[in-house]
Amino acid sequence: MKKLICALLTLLLLTAPALAVAPLTDGDIAISAPSAVLMEKTSGEVLYEKNAHERLSPASVTKVMTMLLIVEAIENGDISLDDMVTASARAASFGGSCVYLKEGEKLSVSDMLKCIAVVSANDCAVAMAEYLCGTEQAFVDKMNQRAEALGLKDTLFKNCTGLFEDPEHYTSAYDIAVMSRELIRHDLIKQYTTIWMDSIRNGAFGLSSTNKLVYYYDGCTGLKTGFTNTAMYCLSATAERDGVEYIAVIMHGETSAKRNEDAKTLLNYAFANYALCPLRQSAPLAPIPVALGTADAVQPVYTGPEAVVIPKQGAARVEYTLTLPAALTAPVAAGDALGTLTATLDGAVLGEAPIVAGDAVPRLSAGGIFLRLLKLLCAAG
Repeated sequence: MKKLICALLTLLLLTAPALAVAPLTDGDIAISAPSAVLMEKTSGEVLYEKNAHERLSPASVTKVMTMLLIVEAIENGDISLDDMVTASARAASFGGSCVYLKEGEKLSVSDMLKCIAVVSANDCAVAMAEYLCGTEQAFVDKMNQRAEALGLKDTLFKNCTGLFEDPEHYTSAYDIAVMSRELIRHDLIKQYTTIWMDSIRNGAFGLSSTNKLVYYYDGCTGLKTGFTNTAMYCLSATAERDGVEYIAVIMHGETSAKRNEDAKTLLNYAFANYALCPLRQSAPLAPIPVALGTADAVQPVYTGPEAVVIPKQGAARVEYTLTLPAALTAPVAAGDALGTLTATLDGAVLGEAPIVAGDAVPRLSAGGIFLRLLKLLCAAG
C-alpha cells in the first residue's frame, strides 16, 4: 500500500504543471469592472482574475468567436479573402453598429472581416455567417461547437453579433480570454484589429475603430469592444511588446473610459512585472542513436507547454537542464518519453517540457540483424 501511495504521489508531481506565478486577485490590483481576466498568450497562464467564470452578457465581444471561425475558414482554404460575399435581405436589415449593407450588395471577405474587426459591423457578421454556413443559426451551432472544443464551460451563443439582449447568450471573462488567445494565434487577424482608420466602397465609407487602445496604447494588437444596456462596456484588449503578448478582458464596465482604463491597468502591470520563460532551446535537438533498429536514430521532439510566465526580475537567472539518453535500443514507439528540458530559478522548478520520440523505430528481425552484421563485416574487410 505504501508503495502504491508513493507511486501515485510521484505521478501527480510529474504530471502537475509547474506554476511560476500565482494569479493575482481584486485585492492586488484595483479594477473597477465586476469581472476581469489577464492572460499571457503563449502559456495561457492567468495572471489576474476577478469573477473570471461568472456568466455574463458579452455584447459585441461575441464577435471574437465570429472572427475566429472566419479566419480559420480562410486559413483552411475553405474561403479566400478575395471571395465576394452578397448581403442578404436579413443581413442588410441589421442595425446597431453596421456599415449599412444593401440587399444584394457585394463586399469581399477581406472588407467584411475589416468591418467586423474595426467597427463591429453586425450586418457584415451576419453576411459572413450566412456565407460560411448558409444560415446564421447553422453558424451559431458551429460557434458553440468551437467553444466546446476549446473547453469553454461558461459560454453559450445564440447569435453571431451579441446585439440582442438574450439571457441565454452568455460567456465569461475567462472564456473570452481563451477564445481571444486562439484568435490572435492567427497573425492574419491583426492586419484588421490594428486598424485605426480605413474605408470601404472605394473610400466612400470611412471606418474608425471602436477600440481606442489601438490609437493610444503602445503595442496594442486588438481586439474587440462591446456594449449593450445589459452587458454595459466590455472589451478584450490585446497588446504585444518584445515578443510577449497579453490579453486583458473587461466585462460590464461602467463607462467606456473606465473599461479602457481597467484594461490598461492590467496590461501595464503585466508588461512591468512579468517575462516569458521559454521551455524550448533555440538549437535543434540532436538525433539519438538507436541500436538494433530499422533506423539508425530517432529524432527527439518537445511536447508540453512552450513557455511559462515568471517575475521579470528573475529572468536573467533562469537555468536550463537537458536530460536525454546518449543512446537507445529498439523498439522505440512514436511518443515514447525520452527526457525533459527543465527550467529552474534559484533552484525552484519553473517548468518542464517533456521530450518524446518523434517517430517509431521498430526492432530489426533476426534476419535483419544478420544482414546488418554481414554488411559491417564486409565493410571492415
